[in-house]
Amino acid sequence: MNSTLLVNIFRFVLLLAVQIIIFNNMNFLGYISPFPYILFIILYPVNGNKSGLLIASFFLGLIMDMFSNSGGIHTTACLVLAYFRPFIFKFSFGLSYEYQTIKLNDVLTPERFSFILLSVLIHHLILFIFEAFQFSFILDILLRTLLSTVLTLLLSITIIYLIKPNKR
Repeated sequence: MNSTLLVNIFRFVLLLAVQIIIFNNMNFLGYISPFPYILFIILYPVNGNKSGLLIASFFLGLIMDMFSNSGGIHTTACLVLAYFRPFIFKFSFGLSYEYQTIKLNDVLTPERFSFILLSVLIHHLILFIFEAFQFSFILDILLRTLLSTVLTLLLSITIIYLIKPNKR
């Protein structure tokens, strides 16, 4: 087995377990819910198998839906994020994406920050739109998206720096 595959399997299981055990039980002020499990999709290798990412994202969302009893909204949000990930890369990194010279767990640059921010924002917007599923709740959807995005972004950047390999 490839070491990249083992790292991705370990990351999948670990992020999902931490999300289910710790972060699913957090809800601040009724509006703020952290979802750092999407780091699996964000940190998936740039030159990795695209269909493998879509399949893994489907199972990531499906397992989250089973444990959250949420009826498919996590699956939808994960699949949308995985599908639009190359476009977000191209928007954030430009020509560097074409040459696939991107490593997300290096020093936080404006390009990396914008990629993580857009990814989290898209995931949360889709998630909360499908959760409410009524246009009359648009302000509630936007408020929950904004506040949860800020918390998830802070947690994600912290987790990236905690798991970042040391350079010797």
